Amino acid sequence: MKSLGADAVIDYTQEDFTNNGKTYDLILDAVAATTFARCKNSLKPKGVFLPCIMSLTDMLFRIPWTSATGGKKLKGGVAIESQERMNLIKELAEAGKLKPVVDRSYPLEQIAEAFKYVERGHKRGNVVITVQHP
Repeated sequence: MKSLGADAVIDYTQEDFTNNGKTYDLILDAVAATTFARCKNSLKPKGVFLPCIMSLTDMLFRIPWTSATGGKKLKGGVAIESQERMNLIKELAEAGKLKPVVDRSYPLEQIAEAFKYVERGHKRGNVVITVQHP
């Protein structure tokens, strides 16, 4: 994570960052190890909690609520709103400034195994599903 630009990286299996008294601009939960409610006090006033795996309740209620009330935010998903944004992502990747981290890759036929792997909570990057085209 530091090689991707993070100022601080905390191993959730070694430290409970919600009890260390520090606050953060962004908390990225890459393995669904915590919740917005649990780490809200660890966010700075305009801080963002970004889970990579999100519950339906968060998507339907908490994201709109935190967006409407100001202050600390729960965000999720990535929306490509325009061709310009897609082109920017492409340019960043081509320039080597966007560094996707792929932990494992599974063929579509093994999607159940991929989900089981992700649910174990120890992935260290994206899990990719590949689809063969004729």
